[in-house]
Amino acid sequence: MSPGEKPDPLPDIFILQPPVFHPVVPYVTTIFGGLRAGKMVMLQGMVPEDAHRFQVDFQCGCSLHPRPDIAIHFNPRFHTTKPHVICNTLQHGRWQAEARWPHLTLQRGASFLILFLFGNEEMKVSVNGQHFLHYHYRLPLSRVDTLGIFGNILVEAIGFLNINPFLLKSPSLKVPCSCALPRGLWPGQVIVLRALVLSEPKDFTLSLSDEAAHVPVTLRASFADRTLAWISPWGCKKLISAPFIFYPQRFFEVLLLCQEGGLKLALNGQGLGAISLHQQALEQLRELRISGSVQLYCVHY
Repeated sequence: MSPGEKPDPLPDIFILQPPVFHPVVPYVTTIFGGLRAGKMVMLQGMVPEDAHRFQVDFQCGCSLHPRPDIAIHFNPRFHTTKPHVICNTLQHGRWQAEARWPHLTLQRGASFLILFLFGNEEMKVSVNGQHFLHYHYRLPLSRVDTLGIFGNILVEAIGFLNINPFLLKSPSLKVPCSCALPRGLWPGQVIVLRALVLSEPKDFTLSLSDEAAHVPVTLRASFADRTLAWISPWGCKKLISAPFIFYPQRFFEVLLLCQEGGLKLALNGQGLGAISLHQQALEQLRELRISGSVQLYCVHY
């Protein structure tokens, strides 16, 4: 993309709300487009050694007075004899009956990754990759448009995902990862990958190759010189003009949208232009390969 050129925007249905890093708690933010079945919110952080409690609220608005309804109140409590989690709903200023889950897997002084997955009738929560609880909606999910985080918690990252990862076709997520593309690529197809950069990264590469092992498409992030570039089959580098987002221990999303004439690229929901490739070459691509200093969480194609 040449200097001064505006990024080529992607269709709205593919835009991911930008992640938030190291927000100051209490923290309140708008959920772009509100919540709907299939959306997921990811919370990464650490519980302080002296934590009493914290809460994650999925709210219907962000007013202070009157207090907004809270469709889903997720409240881990550490200061009791038996640490536990409370879920509840606040409507018209009144709390409803509490739902309680013992055997809290979150621990004081430990880091965590919490995933809130929103289905048609209930929210599912996993902690550090293990299912923890589910909570049936008492207010319509469509009313939720605000996320609030309060209490004793250190937040490192908040991610907003528009695709349900449990419904995606994902191969083995060990790196390097190789995925077959038996039909090649065609206009409208989307490749999405989500990953975490390792603590001491060197590089990250996404490549697409044909049956003859030719590699016409390679996207590479170099941590040594903090550059992102398309690499040609002959090794020539075409730098992508964009802020370098691949920081150690941070999540990121790469999205490639196939269209007539090439592939559009987006990182964390921001369109960054396209690479040209004629339709015949796209149809001949047979393998997606991912390598480098990352831990994969999702590959969708």
